[in-house]
Amino acid sequence: MKTPGAATGRTGGLTGGSAGGPAGGSAGGPAGGLAGGPAGGPAGGLTALLTGAMAFSMLQLFLLGALGPHLVGELGISPSLLGWTTTAGFGTAAVLSPHGGRLVDRIGPRRSLVLLLSVSAAALALIGAAPGPGFLLAAVALGGLPQALANPATNKAILAAVPPGRRGPVTGMKQSGVQLGAFAAGLPLTALAGGIGWRGAVWTAAATAALAAVWALRALPADPRAAPAGPRASLVPRGAIAWLAVFSLFLGCGIASVNTYVALFGAQRLGMGPTEAGALVAVLGVAGIAGRVGWSKAARPGRAEWLPGGLAAGGVGAAVLLIAAPGAGPLVWVAAVAVGVFAVSANAVSMVLVMQRSAPGRAGQDAALVAAGFFTGFAVGPLLFGPLANAGRYGTGWLLVAAEFGVACGVGVAWAVRERVRVREREQG
Repeated sequence: MKTPGAATGRTGGLTGGSAGGPAGGSAGGPAGGLAGGPAGGPAGGLTALLTGAMAFSMLQLFLLGALGPHLVGELGISPSLLGWTTTAGFGTAAVLSPHGGRLVDRIGPRRSLVLLLSVSAAALALIGAAPGPGFLLAAVALGGLPQALANPATNKAILAAVPPGRRGPVTGMKQSGVQLGAFAAGLPLTALAGGIGWRGAVWTAAATAALAAVWALRALPADPRAAPAGPRASLVPRGAIAWLAVFSLFLGCGIASVNTYVALFGAQRLGMGPTEAGALVAVLGVAGIAGRVGWSKAARPGRAEWLPGGLAAGGVGAAVLLIAAPGAGPLVWVAAVAVGVFAVSANAVSMVLVMQRSAPGRAGQDAALVAAGFFTGFAVGPLLFGPLANAGRYGTGWLLVAAEFGVACGVGVAWAVRERVRVREREQG
């Protein structure tokens, strides 16, 4: 896929060389160690930075879920209101995502990544200072902006700096950053909360995000001059992007419910302590890292189209395990692994498909439209699950999650069949 500006050398700032020049450019080039090495693969610096940006963009979601038992106890937040915190953040992200993609296409990945990390730090600091539910909801809503910028900004950086043959693995690795955030929230930060309190743990995360913003500002080369605003692109997804957006909507509903409520489920129904229950989120995160990297590597054209439906089907199985967990406690750990390996990984595959199918100049916008569907699901899912958790009906809630993953599976399979028919018609015609 050709990236915007490749012919004119506008990507030279990220690749560290002139258009068509050797990867890595000359010594002392603007990209420093962030560009491709002699073999054409991306250096670890760029991949690590993009992975960190993805982690911080959604860290608040996992923190709120992992720290749910603390929040319910100290701030007097009901299980239903805990769902509203997720809705506040992802509702904002869903509204802003299409505009965020257009902004990223205009100002470039460096400015976007610095903005993302800076606002993440501010939102986390405000969450840690929240005196009550109202302030907490407002702080979480602010965190919707980094979520809106994350996929467009990181995808844009990959298209500019990474050779086409390496984009799938790098995309999988940076998408695994989201699950790295889940691991950080579920294990080290939850353990830290047990020692210095949940506020201290959240402030530690905020300070780390601020340091990452400084790293991005110093390490990334300057963006090209901001492009003048062109004709406003349609905010209505079409073709493959529309199918992926609908798939992501239902996928997001199920994943958000698990992320938000699995720790509370462990504490209230399985007799776990707050730290052990938070570790469920960490396990989900580690499994998601492995799944996103592995499935993204497998997402080659011709095969990638079939993966979303299959991975969503695996999510259905994970939800069934959650339903059975009260009768067999260890199943909850297997379910957490399955959610990460299958359902969570499907989002990374959808982003690989976006980059494979986006028209030149549309990568940021198309990623944002698919992300908007995903974020809408994240906003809606906990709202539907919350009243069930409030009533202690977790079994019904997990059944709802299974249905959401089932619809995502149906959409994914239907699109793959449609694509196969189109390919055959093109070959015959």
